[in-house]
Amino acid sequence: MTQEITITRLGHQGDGIAPGPIYVPRALPGEVVSGTPEGDTLAEMQVVTPSPHRVSPPCRHYRACGGCQLQHASDAFVADWKQDVVRAALSAQGVEAALRPIHTSPPRSRRRATISVRRTKKGTLAGFHGRASDVITEIPDCQLLDPALLAAIPVAQALALLGGSRKGVLAVTLTLSEAGLDVSVSGGKPLDGPFEASLALIAEQHGLARLAWEGEVIASRHSPVQRFGKANVVPPPGAFLQATKDGEAALLSAVREIVGSAKRVADLFAGCGTFSLPLAETAEVHAVEGEASMTTALDQGWRRAQGLKRLSTEARDLFRRPLLPDELRRFDAVVLDPPRAGAEAQVTELTRAKPPVIAYVSCNPVTFARDAKTLTQAGYRLNWVQVVDQFRWSAHVELAASFSLAHIGG
Repeated sequence: MTQEITITRLGHQGDGIAPGPIYVPRALPGEVVSGTPEGDTLAEMQVVTPSPHRVSPPCRHYRACGGCQLQHASDAFVADWKQDVVRAALSAQGVEAALRPIHTSPPRSRRRATISVRRTKKGTLAGFHGRASDVITEIPDCQLLDPALLAAIPVAQALALLGGSRKGVLAVTLTLSEAGLDVSVSGGKPLDGPFEASLALIAEQHGLARLAWEGEVIASRHSPVQRFGKANVVPPPGAFLQATKDGEAALLSAVREIVGSAKRVADLFAGCGTFSLPLAETAEVHAVEGEASMTTALDQGWRRAQGLKRLSTEARDLFRRPLLPDELRRFDAVVLDPPRAGAEAQVTELTRAKPPVIAYVSCNPVTFARDAKTLTQAGYRLNWVQVVDQFRWSAHVELAASFSLAHIGG
């Protein structure tokens, strides 16, 4: 039975929320909407009274595609909402901070995406899944991806025709590198000699820099280099990379400002060197990352670069074995860039070691706020937070934050 409800707020996943709670995808606060209640969601939603912040989605695929959640809202609304998400997370922990104006990456700037591909009777279907659905939506006019990435979808289709099945979905991760397209595939059929030869032929035909299948490199015509500062790094297949060059530059700028003139820096959860290598232009850096393949790539990039200061690497699980105070006290500044779980164990050790400056980069405002509370209770000042929106039109929020010991200032 159709029901009318009023949306009171936006949830962390970008859904409108009405009292109950009832969750309504693609609704905005203040809107009156109608639809059919199904459990705690409203199906077949129709807008009765639109919000002044509602806009026409810039992408024609938006209604069917699940790649974006917030194209129906104005850029100004999304920017304010993402700032408020961070502010509310901090407030829930009793922490206050000055928020700088948000930095938003431009449309068509995503340099990496995982395309879902399924074989069909007529060929293939490639694109993004619909919201909470196994239906794949084709995305020829996607407003999110870099045009060079969008042009590479035929590569994903060719790989599915060769190594996919009608029952399963092939996940093809496409990444733009300095040397061309870096492709990593999962969910396909097992490798054997003839199949590997056929995959290598596809890599040659499409001019791929590198092709990996279930983590195994099949072809590497050119090193799929990512440039971090003065260094060229060849990440392992599927390794973490900031979503846009623009967003990476914004985060790096914030980290550089926080670290300042520090001469000895620890970069924890360092990945392949997004921050370590640029910081090594002015400081000695110790980079710690859980994946040994990433620290190896980082080290090789540093060794090939010119004009960088000493950089050491360590493969170490910082969740189970955080750096301890006696290891941390030799650093003037610490950079943290943990995954969504945050850095609870490592932050505890930081409060004991008390390095003068901490640059915290986060992809989860909730765990960041938890860790920020721990730091501020231990005598750190949260000087400012810079929200960076490189996942445009999504509910995802990233940030960089400046911490310093209260008696030092920031």
